[in-house]
Amino acid sequence: MEGGESAGLLAERGPSQLKTYRRRWFLLAVVCLLNCSNAMLWLTFAPVADQTAAYFHISLEMVNWLSIVYLLISIPFGLVATWVLDSVGLRCAVILSAWLNMMGSIIRMFSVLKFMSLGSQNYWYLFVGQCLCALAQPLVIFSPTKLAALWFPDHQRATANMISSMSNPLGILIANLLSPALVPEGRHIPLMLGVYAIPALTACVLATVGIREKVPPTPPSASATNSTSQPFFMGLKMLLRNKPYIILALCFGGGIGMFTCFSALLEQILCEKGYSNVFAGLNGALFTVCGLLGAFLLGLYVDRTRNFIESTKICFCLSALASIVFAVASRFRDQAIALAITSSIFGFFGFAMYPVAMELAVECSYPVGEGTSTGLIFVASQIEGVVFMVLLQALTVRVSKDPSSTCALDQDGALDWTTPVLLMAGLCSAMACFYVIFFHTDYKRLHAETNMVKAEDTGSDDVPEA
Repeated sequence: MEGGESAGLLAERGPSQLKTYRRRWFLLAVVCLLNCSNAMLWLTFAPVADQTAAYFHISLEMVNWLSIVYLLISIPFGLVATWVLDSVGLRCAVILSAWLNMMGSIIRMFSVLKFMSLGSQNYWYLFVGQCLCALAQPLVIFSPTKLAALWFPDHQRATANMISSMSNPLGILIANLLSPALVPEGRHIPLMLGVYAIPALTACVLATVGIREKVPPTPPSASATNSTSQPFFMGLKMLLRNKPYIILALCFGGGIGMFTCFSALLEQILCEKGYSNVFAGLNGALFTVCGLLGAFLLGLYVDRTRNFIESTKICFCLSALASIVFAVASRFRDQAIALAITSSIFGFFGFAMYPVAMELAVECSYPVGEGTSTGLIFVASQIEGVVFMVLLQALTVRVSKDPSSTCALDQDGALDWTTPVLLMAGLCSAMACFYVIFFHTDYKRLHAETNMVKAEDTGSDDVPEA
């Protein structure tokens, strides 16, 4: 066997190849299902916000809090999740998140069961259920980079990360399409809650029964073989002193926060100008489908070229341009085609950055653990997302009833979103410019792996002949 072969290739030729292969892809499938289910539960009510408000006799602001609570809870629990992943292990994190996700989905159903009814307070069943699902979210979101690093060889890491990470926007896509389809009227909300509990229950059973190992029998790469991850608190200190990482966390975290606002508020932004819930769901679906396609193509490209920085900078700029066009087009009526195209472009370049940026976070922060490096970015994104969500809603203006509006109006009238969407576009553009100008880093993990392989080769070459 030649000395120049990588550790990943050696692992693939080991006697446990088939067993490791099956467990690797089973674990990936469970994480994908869990990630997708959690995203569906997060945005269950956003595409049908007006029907939800009418059914439970609550305000739109209270419906929005069912999404915002994910952001608030994920901020403190995100740090706990990073510790769980890097200190306790991937298996424990996945199983714990599966149970939290399943329990939250079941508790939400109590709000529509007559024998569990709290009368006018049924809303709090939804809120408590959303809180439990929100506790699961950091564990689910942080898992892909850890999974890719532990179970996949270096030439498949970006692709594996892309597949598992993009199951989250797939869940957003399903929610945007399924919620309006299941709830043409408010009385169908009980059916929607039941349907959304099925994937959560399935993921919980598969994770509990099927995941039995913390790590693969044979390490798939040099960095997995020679793990040098720093202790949790030491890793946090290193990240806070790492200038490129801080820039990436602020800019990319802000981008995630902005996409969160876009997904949660899309129906409310469009209904005031006469666009239906079905059309808003279609825009959300296009946003996500094109994002999945963009992430798939960019993941394959980056696995081959390693151009992490160049790819993210180009995508960030193009997604910022798309946000500007959307902000302008959404303020006019009868612009369905323009909005659909713009949402598609916004998603294609915006979501494409996600898995690549997560890999880039690991590259620029190595040897900090994968859970910690990606987790801190997620916490930053949740903080920025809460700020953006509250700020955007505060900038809305009440307008008188318009016959062309499709919003389910309350007694105070509809909301005008002109100022918030323009601010959203401005913030996206500012973050893109800052990232392009100031972010520069070395690929520390790739360099370390290269040096490890060279050291192994040198060691084998120095062995004297018998």
